[in-house]
Amino acid sequence: MSVKLKIKKDDPVIVTTGKDKGQKTKVVKMDRDNGKVFCEGVNVSKKHVKPNQFNPDGGIVDKTMPLAVSNVMYYCEKCSKGVKLGIKVLESGKKVRFCRACGEVIDK
Repeated sequence: MSVKLKIKKDDPVIVTTGKDKGQKTKVVKMDRDNGKVFCEGVNVSKKHVKPNQFNPDGGIVDKTMPLAVSNVMYYCEKCSKGVKLGIKVLESGKKVRFCRACGEVIDK
């Protein structure tokens, strides 16, 4: 069962909780089944890797871990803050997302 989310891939977001609180970043990947998002440069952990065919030396690599979608908010450039998103239907019948703070349409 996948979760219906208003945030999409490549959206600018701001982290609202945790060690990276306040960081502005971009959504790289979504996991709709579990309600998680992978963000660029946020929630990075170290992983010890044994030598293998792809990494002959092994060692410690940085791995981006998922964040719960509830811990990020869409970052509106016009408002300069994290905002809630709404959905409205245009006259043409197309559904678009909009910023609830300033009313600006996000999906063109």
